[in-house]
Amino acid sequence: MSASAYERVHGVEDDLGDDDTHIPASRSRIEHSVLPVIRPPVYYEDGPFDAPSSDDEGEGLIEKQDDVPVSNERNVFMDTEPGNHLTLGGNKRPASLKYLIISLATLVLLSASIGLFAATSLYKGKTYQLPGARKISLDHIFNGTFGASREGVNWVPEAGDGVFSIFQNGQIQLVDLKSNKTTNLVSMVDIKDDEGNIIGWTDWKLSPDMTYILVKADNLKQWRHSSFGNYYVHHLNTKVTYPLVQPSHPPVTAYATWSPTGQSIAFVASNDLYVIPSPSASTSPIRVTSSGNASLFNGVPDWIYEEEVLSDNNALWWSPDSSKVAFLRLDETEVDEFRFPIYNPTGDSYAVIPYTKDVVIKYPKPGYNNPLASLHVFDVAQYLERSETYPDADIYTYELTWEGRFPVTNSIIMDVSWVGQSTLIVKEVTRAADNGNVVYFNLSSMWSAETAPGRVVRRLGSSGEEGDEGWIQSSQTIFPLLDTLRSGDSSAYLDVVPNNGYNHIALFDPAESSTPRFLTSGPWEVTGGIRTVDTERGLIYFQAARSSTERHIYSVPISNAGSMEPTSLTDESISSSYNATFSSQAGFYLLNYNGPGVPWQRIVEVGNNGNFISHYYHH
Repeated sequence: MSASAYERVHGVEDDLGDDDTHIPASRSRIEHSVLPVIRPPVYYEDGPFDAPSSDDEGEGLIEKQDDVPVSNERNVFMDTEPGNHLTLGGNKRPASLKYLIISLATLVLLSASIGLFAATSLYKGKTYQLPGARKISLDHIFNGTFGASREGVNWVPEAGDGVFSIFQNGQIQLVDLKSNKTTNLVSMVDIKDDEGNIIGWTDWKLSPDMTYILVKADNLKQWRHSSFGNYYVHHLNTKVTYPLVQPSHPPVTAYATWSPTGQSIAFVASNDLYVIPSPSASTSPIRVTSSGNASLFNGVPDWIYEEEVLSDNNALWWSPDSSKVAFLRLDETEVDEFRFPIYNPTGDSYAVIPYTKDVVIKYPKPGYNNPLASLHVFDVAQYLERSETYPDADIYTYELTWEGRFPVTNSIIMDVSWVGQSTLIVKEVTRAADNGNVVYFNLSSMWSAETAPGRVVRRLGSSGEEGDEGWIQSSQTIFPLLDTLRSGDSSAYLDVVPNNGYNHIALFDPAESSTPRFLTSGPWEVTGGIRTVDTERGLIYFQAARSSTERHIYSVPISNAGSMEPTSLTDESISSSYNATFSSQAGFYLLNYNGPGVPWQRIVEVGNNGNFISHYYHH
């Protein structure tokens, strides 16, 4: 190899010349001593070797036999003996090789002819071509162009089983599947403010007695589940509308809801909890808490509890008889702040904003302070009975405590559920979610007490029901049972509990029991919790994964001792994925087929004999 060739290969003393155009700009600036440029071999002149020449090598490659005359034409050789000739390299080509090549070529041509004939003559299928010349873009992928159409069903339990609402022609209408009738509930133009302006509301809730409707206006989105709004109460008969609290811009009310019975409303404004016993323009709300501020939340979750624990926009729970309200208090004073930019703070996705907007939230990173959680109960019934003598709401509010609770800095309250008129179940886990407690409370006689003691009845995690080193999944799976489904006078509930390594439905009757009775069992899992309970038929409806790639809807009787196989509401013979939402009394359900075929929806009525009758079909 010449010296110049060595230098070219290793990038030494070469200014790269015009070859720089083949090197990215970011690399062309790097000196050769730091990053040598490896160039391909050069085959001409001063390269590693000269280009091969047929003229130069012909004499060495062609061996001429004796007594064979050579033609004057270059590279043409003649043989006087029939069947003999000279070839490159001086070797004679065997006749058998020639026949083999001819045979292979014939087979290839024959195969190609057969394939062409089959493709043009035998195939009778259809050829599809989309009209137009539009190309698929990323916008089409993400904006739902090719997504299946979906419609939710807003069941209205206050109006009866099988009744859901639709919004049509500026009115909320109620569709009764039993009678197949549609009635108007309220017209949008009837809900006006004090000045007679129509209120542009975005959400609504009906009172249990169907006398009032609570509407939400001026919706201001916060996090994934939470938002603010100005709430109004509208009387359906008199068509009188008045604000829940004085409207503000921006709004400060984060949540409002009716009690399960009666006409009481609980709401959270500026992170404080309020209760209105009866809606009227002259009724002043009861201020349950007064500690709310930017770092202390009463009745609503902060960001971490909303996103990672509750997956909801509220942290308050009415008792079944509406006599009490349990609520979570979260103190994130010691949680460090985190800033992140918003590049488009407007609602217009096409807007171009020159400057970003910084958002500051309390964000607990791993190893840093979490919000401190405590659980409290406000006794509404006792307040209404004794408030003239003892008007201070703090007297009727007490904190729930229990022996063996984890340190408050290492405790996360994961689930709160009323399982009776005065009985409550609470789940707490450690921050690592490797251990937890299930606590039972009986609050039947707790007036004027500052604290209410509970009792740990179940253990979770590595030393409890899971029995392994994994973490406890954050979920709200407790489902209380009504009096008609209990074995005695005490409260009872259903929960999803590990059974030999698989999540299954368990009955805890009475509620303070530590040992469950499993209603399902086997090498498969209940997924997504319990859908609902049919109190008339004594059936539990749930979703399960018999196969890891499938989801089907099943029912099982409450009286089952784990020996009876669940009844499938969907076709298990076809690999499919379903989910369902049930009406309040489980007489109807919206069945969603999610694939692998084209998704569809169907409203189904559960017949008395177990038959399922399709009322509505939607593609």
